[in-house]
Amino acid sequence: MISAVAEQYDIHPQTLRLYEREGLLQPSRSDGNTRLYTDQDLERLEIILKLTRELGVNLAGVEIILNMRAKMEAMQRQMEEFVNTLNRELAMRAEPAKSASSQSLIPVVEIPVAPAVRPAARSSKPGRGSRSKTTGG
Repeated sequence: MISAVAEQYDIHPQTLRLYEREGLLQPSRSDGNTRLYTDQDLERLEIILKLTRELGVNLAGVEIILNMRAKMEAMQRQMEEFVNTLNRELAMRAEPAKSASSQSLIPVVEIPVAPAVRPAARSSKPGRGSRSKTTGG
């Protein structure tokens, strides 16, 4: 109820009504039209109070910040869904390769290939390259 929440957070009930008018809070209503605050509503109220009391943000700024937080949370969920989908797809692509080799008539053994080693190039070949100079004549 509004009076209990106002007392708990040391704010006037009119302040809660203002937050509701501004769209910052949206408590549910009982059959008797009494405001009912959920745990999520109270968490949101705590954020609003921290922004206004401790950081000096006005209500327009609070609205922008809350909207940005909601968008960031949605983006985070989308990224998590994308990563999960990607991991499932990679796992499905890896399984056929494993199952194909385990079902073959001839065992398939993968041999690790070492990097190719090239012989060292010689600096000079016989008959070519540097000639010795003789002095005198």
